[in-house]
Amino acid sequence: MSDSYDAIVVGLGAMGSATACHLARRGARVLGLEQYTPGHTLGSSHGDSRIIRELYFEHPLYVPLVQRAYELWAQVEEEAGVDLLHTTGGLMLGLLTSELVRGALLSGDTHGIRAAMLTREEIVERFPAFRPPPDFVAVWDARAGYLRADACTQAHATLARRAGATLHYEEPLLRWEQDGDGVHVTTPAGQYRAARLALCVGAWTRSVLADLTLPLRVERQVLVWLDASAPAEDYGEEKFPIFMCEHTDGRLVYGLPRLERGVKTAIHHEGRLHDSPDQVNRDVLPGDVDALRESLGRVLPRLAAAAVRESCTCLYTDTPDGHFLIDFHPRYPQVLLSSPCSGHGFKFASAIGEMQAELLLEGHARFDASAFGISRLR
Repeated sequence: MSDSYDAIVVGLGAMGSATACHLARRGARVLGLEQYTPGHTLGSSHGDSRIIRELYFEHPLYVPLVQRAYELWAQVEEEAGVDLLHTTGGLMLGLLTSELVRGALLSGDTHGIRAAMLTREEIVERFPAFRPPPDFVAVWDARAGYLRADACTQAHATLARRAGATLHYEEPLLRWEQDGDGVHVTTPAGQYRAARLALCVGAWTRSVLADLTLPLRVERQVLVWLDASAPAEDYGEEKFPIFMCEHTDGRLVYGLPRLERGVKTAIHHEGRLHDSPDQVNRDVLPGDVDALRESLGRVLPRLAAAAVRESCTCLYTDTPDGHFLIDFHPRYPQVLLSSPCSGHGFKFASAIGEMQAELLLEGHARFDASAFGISRLR
């Protein structure tokens, strides 16, 4: 039996690394376990970038959480000495009646955030690459931008170690069991005991918690980087902010400014759903790119015609209502279930790490997590 810990965190992607960091900074003895190498490409946390935005169209309840995330990302940047957050502003494009536009405005109204509205003519004048349909408008999210995803996860891991956490990579979880008031964890390398356990295993949540028969589905998400060079300056951060666009058929497409790999674009959701990540086809198919080009062509015609520089797949772990799952196991109050994704979780990782550390060590958090409870899914 290895040494005992105050907390074990299983899964060291965006959420797990942040949770390990905040636990260790609170003085807890922490062990982090990850089945793959740092920065692996088989889950949901890898890549060059993730969007962050304040006028949260999904629901106003996320706004205070993302505001705290902004504060904490700035702290991580300073303490780790790395470049993480870029503010470009953001365009939320669609009909005035679209869910995207109405939701962004509602979040602004609810939290007293001024949200500027742009007409189609103003969009084209300020951002030359965009050519939205005549009846489209945009909500301008002044704080929106992007995070350097791999660097964010690495920074949290670095700060966790600096605070005393022990992180083991390429050491998969074989099983966990109740051990009195604590837990007993077994891996191929040994056995560990802890007072608390955080399961931050992303797309593997359903299999790790098979006893709960959670209604989680793994969604295949395709990402494409396009060679934006006509002209290239139209796709830099000064003229090409992050954007989301809801078309009249409900399809939601998004993108980011040109970075080293090109302009990253994707269709949000619509991917094939699976019960397990092992069932996902990791190859990008011609039909995937064709669907993206068609959707982009309605708002960014020049970009839609650009050559593909790179493409890949990643995973969403979806709940039925699209909200996160952050709650204690219904039978084991020392075990925290963490599945804050449904395709929109990464930006919150810094604040969710803090929240989960508070829940594990104190039993409550500064943010009310009841909306993310397990009872609504059972």
